[in-house]
Amino acid sequence: MIKAIATVLGIVVAVRLAWAGPPYTTDDPEPVEYQHWEVYLASQVAHDADGWSGTSPHLELNYGAAPNLQLHLIAPVAFDAPSHGKAQFGYGDTELGAKYRFVQETESLPQIGTFPMLELPTGDDKRGLGSGHVQAFLPLWLQKSIGPWTTYGGGGYRINPGRENRNSWFVGWQGQRQLSSALTLGVEIFHETAREVGGESNTKFNVGAVYNFSELSHLLLSAGHTIQGPSGYQAYIAFLLTFGPGKSPQ
Repeated sequence: MIKAIATVLGIVVAVRLAWAGPPYTTDDPEPVEYQHWEVYLASQVAHDADGWSGTSPHLELNYGAAPNLQLHLIAPVAFDAPSHGKAQFGYGDTELGAKYRFVQETESLPQIGTFPMLELPTGDDKRGLGSGHVQAFLPLWLQKSIGPWTTYGGGGYRINPGRENRNSWFVGWQGQRQLSSALTLGVEIFHETAREVGGESNTKFNVGAVYNFSELSHLLLSAGHTIQGPSGYQAYIAFLLTFGPGKSPQ
């Protein structure tokens, strides 16, 4: 099992832009601490029968605007390289969101929160760099920690307008273990119903790792493959800076 995880993590390519909790596609309800920042420089890529797509790179900013409230922005440089056709490269769709935790974790209860997002059609959809429509994702997330173990997940509804598009449901779950103060390993499985008319649902998995160089700098990796649906694989790599004032108010 350890050998298999190491093999997958050795893939230094990265996931399609997909409402993610880095380095995973499944998100969690825990916002950035009050007045703290997360700054990611990341790259994502997905491959299937249609070719390659992703970001190279994208900038993600998360800010603790208030206790239990995080504001979110992704500004991507997108690429699309179809199996038959010319590769395209340029600015993609901008992602905005706000994560709010409304139930704190206790010994018996998980923490619970929501993370609604909007994806603005700033990319050129005629070049395959954007959707051409405002999209929205409305999720509910739960998380529980026990010693070095943490597990989180949930699901949500994706509003995906467009003549050939369909609204879809997403559900996912993740589990991870902190092996040391520097290294955490995890695995997730997630499923989404079809996003397009005549399309197929899919189920995928990722394994991932977070390595802390210090309290300030971190490396995040994940990669995985399709379990059910059109065959493909995805991966993610990011360098993360975290900073802010002293301990935030509870």
